[in-house]
Amino acid sequence: MNRLADETSPYLLQHAENPVDWWPWSPEAFEEARRRDVPVLLSVGYAACHWCHVMAHESFEDPETAELVNERFVAVKVDREERPDVDAVYMEAVQAATGQGGWPMTVFLTPDREPFYFGTYYPPEPRHGMPSFRQVLLGVSTAWQDRREEVGDVAGRIVADLAGRGLGAVAEGQTPPGEVELRAALRGLSQEYDTAWGGFGGAPKFPPSMVLEFLLREGGPAAMDMARGTCSAMARGGVYDQLGGGFARYSVDAGWVVPHFEKMLYDNALLLRAYLHLWRADGDRLACRVAEETGDFLIRELRTEQGGFASALDADSDGREGAFYVWTPEQLAEVLGAEDGRRAAELFGVTAEGTFEEGASVLQLPRDAEDPSWFEGTRERLRAARERRTRPARDDKVVAAWNGLAIAALAEAGALLDRPDFVEAAKAAADLLVALHFTEDGRLLRTSRDGRVGANAGVLEDYGDVAEGFLALYSVTGETAWLTLAGRLLDTVLGHFVDEASGALYDTADDAEQLIRRPQDPTDNATPSGWTAAAGALLTYAAYTGGAAYRTAAERALGVVSALAGRAPRFIGWGLAVAAAYADGPREVAIVGAEGDAGREALRAVALAAAGAPGAAIAVGLPAADAGADGDADEDGDAAEVPLLAGRPLVDGRAAAYVCRGFTCELPVTSPDELRERLAAGK
Repeated sequence: MNRLADETSPYLLQHAENPVDWWPWSPEAFEEARRRDVPVLLSVGYAACHWCHVMAHESFEDPETAELVNERFVAVKVDREERPDVDAVYMEAVQAATGQGGWPMTVFLTPDREPFYFGTYYPPEPRHGMPSFRQVLLGVSTAWQDRREEVGDVAGRIVADLAGRGLGAVAEGQTPPGEVELRAALRGLSQEYDTAWGGFGGAPKFPPSMVLEFLLREGGPAAMDMARGTCSAMARGGVYDQLGGGFARYSVDAGWVVPHFEKMLYDNALLLRAYLHLWRADGDRLACRVAEETGDFLIRELRTEQGGFASALDADSDGREGAFYVWTPEQLAEVLGAEDGRRAAELFGVTAEGTFEEGASVLQLPRDAEDPSWFEGTRERLRAARERRTRPARDDKVVAAWNGLAIAALAEAGALLDRPDFVEAAKAAADLLVALHFTEDGRLLRTSRDGRVGANAGVLEDYGDVAEGFLALYSVTGETAWLTLAGRLLDTVLGHFVDEASGALYDTADDAEQLIRRPQDPTDNATPSGWTAAAGALLTYAAYTGGAAYRTAAERALGVVSALAGRAPRFIGWGLAVAAAYADGPREVAIVGAEGDAGREALRAVALAAAGAPGAAIAVGLPAADAGADGDADEDGDAAEVPLLAGRPLVDGRAAAYVCRGFTCELPVTSPDELRERLAAGK
């Protein structure tokens, strides 16, 4: 066992028995490199990464390769999901130098942490013009020994280039997007939309969950056509698990047929919410089924014993990618019998040639079954048979940000789909974050596992996404403690992540570990960037509390969306969705009435079903006295009265709803139909 044996990261623990003498990222590792006068081999990956497993098996488990690494380098292994800041800084360098990136990421550093040579996966033997990993090791070691000055010059230039990539100037002076910028983004998306298969761009094709949120928030005919087309194509393709629910990470082809089979918590949380919002927008029954099945998948397969949600399911089982998920016609017949097996093969697109490897096919659903009861019975029989296969490994690390996304999705889905178990699961995950991930001074820790918290400080996406989750919980439950906790997280954002001069946001706090560059990226990738996640949560919290500081910070943060909306709309989807909510006010719905009042609950149901997200604020409770605009907690730790409810009286003793913008409200309504009309008219 090497130094990784005591880590909490499943990815690091996968390498704890390697003959490579791995170090975790730590000052001691770089001191050791300085003492020995050798470079650092930095290897970055994550537990569900297929090619990380391949390189580990080919190289890091090989005694001769390990001996070469140990003799000439200090080897440092990083889980990119635990340390997104480290990953972001060196991935930026890799992409700048090579024009591409990916995992495993392989970077060679000086003992001062300055990068000078880069790559991703290296094979054990030269292949397709790519050197072997051992050739790379020998070449880098020789350069370090014989051309040290040249290595130092390269490292210095790279660090200087990274230092000049700040975004303060981009954000400074920009105003939030208005109709012109949002329309430009819509035009850009229309030009990149795949009219044949849905989605944007070509292969490999990633589910555009955050772009979908923007399209659904816009709601015009062109936007809805793109949203419906994409959601339908993904839900009927192999990227969606037609038996167990949940989405794979991406499709290797443009038609969503063959996925890269790993399943990530963040993808499924974001897509659950997107499909839920599509169903809310137009009653799409397929979207409703997919949303509910994805919620069931999260709870069934990713929920941990402590009540949080694990990070991912691996792509591989029995050493083969996708082995758990694919079928041959013969396997279907063996489980279902000859006739039902033939029908299932026809329905799910399972062919003798196969759509994947070795004659196996990924299940698809190009059309609905004519007999729904047969369809459900067949799926149940196939699920039961599949459970007898070796399941993919699970990365059961709990990441604060991704749990925040799951909390928001499950809370909202539970309310809209009448699934109280979803809401309870969201609350349990939120309770776990409060119990384990909050420090005594109110800061966030990023990860935990098996009830054991990691030492890594939360980054901006943790604060933004957890605040978003807590705000969604408040809107669904009316429990004001969640609103108070969200406010505390956002106070930390204002105090430690914002550049006061420009309004730009950094991914790490001002008192976090100093890397060669303080990471700062507003673009949305697989998840909302910390920048846009914080902007959305700040905007929603301001709508509940009237706090001017939060709204001003959101407005300044949204300036970067104006700069990117027209030229890169695919990579600022969550920012565009937040900006669309900002352009709408955002809407604030205050519902007053006694707890348990049937009228109050009916109004709440209409508000949740009709109000747009992100950015909409739905407050429910008794009419509050004027409480100020800070949402502070009282001495017992419960939240004080919610400012949005202040000065909103009952109407003739009946529950009432107020639709407001900027705390300026229309006349109250008391019937669900009136509220529905009011919200529809305000879109």
